[in-house]
Amino acid sequence: MSLVRKSFRPEFLNRVDEIVIFNPLGKEEIIKITQLQLDKVIARFKEKEITLKVDKGVVEKIASEGFDPVWGARPLKRAIRSEILDELAMQIVEGQIKAGDKVIAKLKNSRIVFEIP
Repeated sequence: MSLVRKSFRPEFLNRVDEIVIFNPLGKEEIIKITQLQLDKVIARFKEKEITLKVDKGVVEKIASEGFDPVWGARPLKRAIRSEILDELAMQIVEGQIKAGDKVIAKLKNSRIVFEIP
């Protein structure tokens, strides 16, 4: 790849990148990508001494809502932010979640809810 970068101008490489056709992602790949992104979120909460567990149903919901046939997996981060991070941030600010808590994200009536056992 470094040889390609040395041989061609960035403008050309950007155009080729726009033209190259990739195989569409399948459901399993989207779920794996979603889990990888959620693992990063879980690690961030662990740094704040908050244990976050995300049930499989939540992963599947975010994977289906965060996937777009045109954009692929790019919207996943936005879905994670709107479905999980925003709500957890509000609960932290309101003092409902604090260091040392364990939070479980699960589906209830097709909505993501957070429980603190």
